[in-house]
Amino acid sequence: MKALVFNEFGNSDVLQYVDVPDATAQKGEILLSTTAIGLNFADIYRRKGNYHLVGEPPYVLGYEGAGVVVALGEGVTEFAVGDRVAFVDVPLANAELVAVPVSKAIPIPDAIRDDVAASVLLQGLTASYLAKDSYAIKYGDVALVHAVAGGVGQMLTQIITSLGGQVIGLTSSEEKAEVARKLGAEEVLLYSDNWAEKLAGKIDVAYDSVGSTLMDSFTAVRDKGTVVFYGMSGGNPIAVDPRMLMDTSKTLTGGDLWSFLTSKDERIKRSHALFEMISSGKITVNQPRKFALSEGKAAHDLLESRKSTGKILLIP
Repeated sequence: MKALVFNEFGNSDVLQYVDVPDATAQKGEILLSTTAIGLNFADIYRRKGNYHLVGEPPYVLGYEGAGVVVALGEGVTEFAVGDRVAFVDVPLANAELVAVPVSKAIPIPDAIRDDVAASVLLQGLTASYLAKDSYAIKYGDVALVHAVAGGVGQMLTQIITSLGGQVIGLTSSEEKAEVARKLGAEEVLLYSDNWAEKLAGKIDVAYDSVGSTLMDSFTAVRDKGTVVFYGMSGGNPIAVDPRMLMDTSKTLTGGDLWSFLTSKDERIKRSHALFEMISSGKITVNQPRKFALSEGKAAHDLLESRKSTGKILLIP
């Protein structure tokens, strides 16, 4: 089978599109012929060596995608050849064939296309737990969403507004700000603005995926408000003084998707709730930017440039 691989850490030039041994379905697994593969910043971090990788090169990236079942491993009865299946945390996905444990296989409803399923799971499930678990949005809540035009930011904006909240977004350019406004953001500020001072004390909850902006997020939230910290795209945050939390009755909480996808049933329940929001029109999924799997370098370059405003997919 063809796969996108690399043998050493580095920039996108290390990526190669080559033949590798076919993946096979072991006991408790299904084999998918991939139809769409999601590209995420985690793939870039792994390519660069920032995230740990197991095994020896050649390394195959990719953890999210969709495809059609072409073979069943021993003991598998829940699926049949021809079923459409998505997955969100299965390694070695940058290939024409991927072995998926049944425990991580998510059936795709008829109303959802493969490319949509591959576009929304990681980012959509993240946005969902942020708005419903880390801080449960209530009618009238004002939420500050960092990186509002990014994949999670777009989903989070729409979920918050569907729950009756208002979104004030932060982004890096007016072009990205317009994307967020079209998806329902009440107001969008640029990071170059003096946004923390403008918003001081006006925000109920801030969803911070930047990290280096954490203390500014605390400035923006009101007393008894909450900051949800779930990413460090802009660098590590400084240490938070617990006395500040005590004096202002503010809350700092963290978020990680894998704390919520703790079982097969939970994975399917949350995924299908997300699919239902899409099919019912509560969430609009922008057309993903598609690259052939053989054009992986160009896809990585676009994502790393931070100029993209929608999901990037690799198509085998």
